[in-house]
Amino acid sequence: MIALAGLAALFLLTALAYAMVGFGGGSTYTALLVLADTDYRILPAISLACNITVVTGSVIQYGSAGLIRWKRILPLAAVSVPMAFLGGLMEIPERAFITILGLSLLASAAALVIRKPATAGPHKTLPAWSGPALGGGIGFLAGLVGIGGGIFLAPILHLLRWGKAREIAAAASVFILVNSIAGLTGQVQRLSGTGDIGAIIDYWPLLPAVLIGGQIGVWLGRTRTSDIWLIRLTALLVLFVAARLLWRASGL
Repeated sequence: MIALAGLAALFLLTALAYAMVGFGGGSTYTALLVLADTDYRILPAISLACNITVVTGSVIQYGSAGLIRWKRILPLAAVSVPMAFLGGLMEIPERAFITILGLSLLASAAALVIRKPATAGPHKTLPAWSGPALGGGIGFLAGLVGIGGGIFLAPILHLLRWGKAREIAAAASVFILVNSIAGLTGQVQRLSGTGDIGAIIDYWPLLPAVLIGGQIGVWLGRTRTSDIWLIRLTALLVLFVAARLLWRASGL
């Protein structure tokens, strides 16, 4: 079992790495909590709280820079928010939870590898049905396992040439924030009914850890000219953690 101090250090590094590329780190927080033998029923709430802590600063910075395209983000978020809340309300068996999380991390690693800036040229407008469908599916997964979903959304938007690289990063940050808030609301409501809500308080040191790491990551992301090495390293680490989780799920 990973000690809380060691877990806080890993969370700080995770927040730093993910914030550099516009994400919150929720998928990796959740995986680290599983590997630390945290009760799987409370760990999505912890991860979502950490997500909110990290991406709030990103959204503020992107907003002040005028990079948030609210009218284009709204169709993605309109369905994702209630679906994230619904996912947060659901409780699933531990084996299914860890399996879904492991598969999500495999997809996250692939998303990090294929993440490329949108190519030059006119940006595309998504069909009217695709925004709600895309947002709804990712939002439900976000609430269920304690992630924000931006790590899945951003590569898709890049492939669709939805906007410029910084606009997509801003959209992913907003998407992560609103889904994390909705998912956490559902998780807290579910835990309040089981009496497990108090167990979350013991993990409070993780919040200042991700706050520090996230702020450093946002600053580095704005000042570095290239983050490709960090993206590849993060993808490798996520892949390793995913393999451990799936191996663990197979033995439950």
